[in-house]
Amino acid sequence: MTLSGTPKRYGVVGNPIAQSRSPFIHLEFGRQTAIDLSYETILAPLDGFTRTVQEFFEHGGAGLNVTVPFKEQAFDLAHAHLSERARLAGAVNTLWMQDGQLHGCNTDGVGLLKDLERLGHPPTGKKILLVGAGGAAKGVVLPLMEAGCTLLRVANRTAERARDLRAHVAGQVPQLAPRFEAGSLDEAGGPWDIVINATSSSLGGTPPDLPRNLYAQEALAYDMVYAARPTAFLAQAREQGARHTADGLGMLVGQAAAAYRIWHGRMPDVEPVLEALRRELHYT
Repeated sequence: MTLSGTPKRYGVVGNPIAQSRSPFIHLEFGRQTAIDLSYETILAPLDGFTRTVQEFFEHGGAGLNVTVPFKEQAFDLAHAHLSERARLAGAVNTLWMQDGQLHGCNTDGVGLLKDLERLGHPPTGKKILLVGAGGAAKGVVLPLMEAGCTLLRVANRTAERARDLRAHVAGQVPQLAPRFEAGSLDEAGGPWDIVINATSSSLGGTPPDLPRNLYAQEALAYDMVYAARPTAFLAQAREQGARHTADGLGMLVGQAAAAYRIWHGRMPDVEPVLEALRRELHYT
C-alpha cells in the first residue's frame, strides 16, 4: 500500500495483450502474500512502446511486465540498469523504478527451468531444439545451457537471426559456444530430447514449418504459448511423434513469481495459482 492507502500499480504491456492472464496471476499472488496491489493489461502501439512505458511510470506505476513483441525494446530502455540475466539475454520482461531510474530483468529463463523440472524433464544432459530467435528465445538460451544441456540448437525461419543470437551468446560466454548451434528451420536436425517453441506462431493458429523426425523416443514438445486446448505446435508435435507435450502456462506463472519477488521481496507459492489458472482457462 502507498501512504495514501491506494494500492501500488502494476501491469503487463504487449501487443496483442487482451488474452494475458498476468492480472489473474499477480492478484492471486497478492492475496496469497497479503499485499494489496492493482494490475492491468496495457496495449502499446507497435510504434509506441517507449512512450507507453514512460507514461505508466510518470503516472505512478511501480512495475511492468513486458511481453511480445517488446522485450528487446525494453532491454534498450533499461540498458543503464540491467540485471546480469537481462544483460546476457539481450531482452527484458520485467521493469521497475528504483531511485528514479528504470531497471530491467529477465525472468523467462527461471520460469522455464522451474516448469521443465516440475514436468519431469530437467535440461541436464538433454539435447534441446529451441525454435525461434526473438525476445522469448533470448531469455531462455543461457539458463538452458547453464542448466547442463549437452547441446542447444536455435532454429529460426530466418537463419541469420538464429546465428546472430548464437554470436551474442558466444561473445558473452565463450565457453558455451561448443554446445550451441544455430540455423534455419530446415536445418533443425534431430532427434531431440526437448523441442521448445519460442515463436508466437501458435497465437495465430499455425505451427512453425518444422521438418519431421525431430523427436527422440521420450521427447517433450514444449510451447511457450498456452491455451485451453493443445496449441497448433503441440498438435503438430503429437502428429510427428512427440511422446510428451506441455504448454507454457507453468512457465508463465513461474516467471511471474520471479518478477513478483523482485517487486515485493516475497516469493509466492506457484502451485495453487497454476492450478487455479488452469481451471479458469479450461472453463472460459
